[in-house]
Amino acid sequence: MILAGDIGGTKTHLALFEQQGKNLQVSVEETFVSRDFTSLEAVVLLFIKSHPQKIDRACFGVAGPVRAGCVQTTNLPWVVDIGDLSKQFNIQNATLINDLEANAHGLSHLEPKDFWVLNPGDSEATGNAALISAGTGLGEAGLFWDGKQYFPFASEGGHADFAPMDALQSELLSHLQARFNHVSWEHVLSGPGLQNIYLFLRDSGHGEEPQWLTEKMQTSDPSATITQAALEQTSPLCEQTLQLFVTFYGAEAGNLALKLLATGGLFIGGGIAPKILPALKTDGFMNAFIAKGRLQPVLEKIPVRVVLNDRTALIGAAHYALNH
Repeated sequence: MILAGDIGGTKTHLALFEQQGKNLQVSVEETFVSRDFTSLEAVVLLFIKSHPQKIDRACFGVAGPVRAGCVQTTNLPWVVDIGDLSKQFNIQNATLINDLEANAHGLSHLEPKDFWVLNPGDSEATGNAALISAGTGLGEAGLFWDGKQYFPFASEGGHADFAPMDALQSELLSHLQARFNHVSWEHVLSGPGLQNIYLFLRDSGHGEEPQWLTEKMQTSDPSATITQAALEQTSPLCEQTLQLFVTFYGAEAGNLALKLLATGGLFIGGGIAPKILPALKTDGFMNAFIAKGRLQPVLEKIPVRVVLNDRTALIGAAHYALNH
């Protein structure tokens, strides 16, 4: 019996997996609102009380840099120590890895229906691969190819410096620098990042916010409201916001692909991508992805896929627990 967890700034997803031959099957799973709890231990305790089982192994994918089995979560006031957690719940074999690393481990266990192909790329593509995931934060990971198999590894590239590409984006950078000590890609490429773009466009006179939208944003999640209005084409301001967001997604995905020389493929994970798939299908993403000067021919050949399965990190964590 394996306990797997996908811990993010918004949601904590836990599941029990049972080994059946070479496969793992989910026996039970639950999703919790992360900020309703003071620690991961509190979530696990509630889950185990609801589903009492003898747990043989566990693995948790957590948003943040993991060092020596411990992590200070990036978008939550939690400190997770896998040693303390394993003792508290009497789990002999427990591990802690970065959430994007868990996602990367899950990719090889998905089926073709779990992906939407944005760019088929080279049909014989091989080499390293990369994963970028915008959600509550911006996660990035790599998959090293040794000629036979992939070895996922974590990254904190989402916190690297945001780089504008034109005059409007330079104006956005100046706007964000007035609010933050350091402006990272996460500040424009995440749920909160989408709202940052919207507020900049609104407050700098690049669009008007209608009264109905003002009222809706006061009672609903702002990022979800902006996305819905953009996809339904009911607000030019929201449409412009989403177009800029998609451009940033493509640009940073291309940056990641270049840094890792991800000729084997670029995967787009996270909770936002499936929700904005119609926008990702437009030319904005791929145009920004390949716009890298002399290296454009290399990027054009890279397969680009959107991950549609929201269990990917759980699946990856479960298999990591099984194999380590």
